[in-house]
Amino acid sequence: MMKIFYSTKCLEYEHPNHPESPDRIQTVSAYLVEKGFVFIEPHPALEEDILRVHSKTMFDGVKANTQFDYDTPAIPDIFDYAMLSAGSAIQAAETAAGNETTFSLMRPPGHHATKNRVMGFCYFNNIAIAAAKVLNQFRESKVALLDIDCHHGNGTEDIFQNHPSVVYVSLHQSPLYPGTGLQSHNNCTNYPIDPETGETAYLNILQNACKIIQDFSPTLIGISAGFDTYRGDPLSQLNLKVDTYRQIGKIISSLNKPIFIIMEGGYSLDLPECVFSFLTGFK
Repeated sequence: MMKIFYSTKCLEYEHPNHPESPDRIQTVSAYLVEKGFVFIEPHPALEEDILRVHSKTMFDGVKANTQFDYDTPAIPDIFDYAMLSAGSAIQAAETAAGNETTFSLMRPPGHHATKNRVMGFCYFNNIAIAAAKVLNQFRESKVALLDIDCHHGNGTEDIFQNHPSVVYVSLHQSPLYPGTGLQSHNNCTNYPIDPETGETAYLNILQNACKIIQDFSPTLIGISAGFDTYRGDPLSQLNLKVDTYRQIGKIISSLNKPIFIIMEGGYSLDLPECVFSFLTGFK
């Protein structure tokens, strides 16, 4: 069964009335336990892991709790939780490099965090940190990053723009926060998708996105897995169904590459069912 990296420590913090709440992950973890999944306790990232993709100024700001904005508030001990979430992503990527499919079920999410700033609920860019660690360990490796969150992963694109060993491909609603990802640039391919787009059109776009990844022939694939593309999500307006995520998982799995999955967004009450459906799509 798929290895899932998860710690109850990520449930210890919250901010009043913030949509990125511990309930999101707690309900998913409880549902996956019912389905027979077993969790592996992760350990925190190291400073050197963070500094491969983020500036020292940003790292120190998160540590001192002076890096924040309206969506990404100053929360007590957020540095420790962000380091644990990044470390979980690293472990998922390193384990996947051994030809497995893995999932990091942690918070805070990461794909909006740029080289120099926190934003969009994200303090450190978990998937970028994990990819950079793998690239550092295995010098001949190539990593493809597929972002299926409803919001464009502007931070991941910022970090890996023009990187020779990385391709970044994003499917995201537009217009929507953060307002980026309208055009493709070099190794970063963006698919801005109209509000109310449903399953058939979305899966066709995903097939095209996966063709780009296939042509790149990566040694490892990382997935920024957001479930705010679901039709019941309160923060976005795409129209995917629970079973759509199983089909998304099958399409990605058909690339026949080692895959690590990083939890990003998803804010509906049906999030546990969406995540489980997605995971069942993988071999």
